Amino acid sequence: MSATMNSPIPVTILTGFLGSGKTTLLNRILSERHGEKIAVIENEFGEVGIDNELLLSGDEQIVEMNNGCICCTVRGDLIRILGELADKRAAGTLHFDRVIIETTGLADPAPVAQTFFIDEDISTRYLLDAVVTVVDAVHAMAQLDSNDQAQEQVGFADRLLLSKTDLVDADQIEAVSQRLNRMNPRAAVQAVHFGQTALAEILDIRGFNLNAILDIEPGFLAGHHHHHDDRIQSFVFRAERDFDGKRLQDFLGAIVRLYGADMLRYKGVLAVDAMPDRVIFQGVHELMGGSMGTPWGTAEKRGSMMVFIGRDLPREIFEQGLTQCLL
Repeated sequence: MSATMNSPIPVTILTGFLGSGKTTLLNRILSERHGEKIAVIENEFGEVGIDNELLLSGDEQIVEMNNGCICCTVRGDLIRILGELADKRAAGTLHFDRVIIETTGLADPAPVAQTFFIDEDISTRYLLDAVVTVVDAVHAMAQLDSNDQAQEQVGFADRLLLSKTDLVDADQIEAVSQRLNRMNPRAAVQAVHFGQTALAEILDIRGFNLNAILDIEPGFLAGHHHHHDDRIQSFVFRAERDFDGKRLQDFLGAIVRLYGADMLRYKGVLAVDAMPDRVIFQGVHELMGGSMGTPWGTAEKRGSMMVFIGRDLPREIFEQGLTQCLL
């Protein structure tokens, strides 16, 4: 569903390590007969980028950022470009329904996602719909073993698309899929052949929507056959008692100050102080936000569920502290 003029413009961040197939997927999206116009923000290292030449031309508005990595040197440019695109759209001089930001293969997605938290104008005019990460099935194991960026791209994902599955056997696909599931159990993993995937699986999925109820598969966290030293791990905290809101706020503030740099993504659906509505919260590193969710049903069992995805997080400290925040 495309954005109306009065609703926030949906944004998809497309990431993945070098050579994973991001541009192939983007071409697939741009060539699909979905009836929408898409503004694409591209970035490359160096003064001249080639991806713009590889992308299909059409009605799409392509903005290429050649003066550095979008995630570490030019966030100001990203804010400026997003602002200019929204201004032109509001003035009727540029027509588009959504934005896709394709990061370079060496990018950490965190600062891109943080843009939609830290700038009030951008957060009002845009909705960060999801982070979609393309993973190369052939090289994934080696890349995850040796590159922090590859691990962080997996940790941030709302959808994981496994490319080049036709080049490996079923056992390797299963091994890679299990590893991805252990690292990020909240992101669905699916194969994508030369960018061919249902658009409904990657657009308008509201992966970053504060009001979305978490759907965590506990089995992903129960594996005892982990053969890789992945610094990025995830865990889920569940509670049947309500939280004391003040104690929880103080504890979350403390762990964000101490461990925020290593807290890639965290989300929760909470029962707090007998409040009639669910409390929804999420964060990216040191930036945390919250909102009221749907009401608890009169016959519904209240409870809380929180998921943390991060680098070398002290799980026991988190669990003990959260337990002490319960009524």
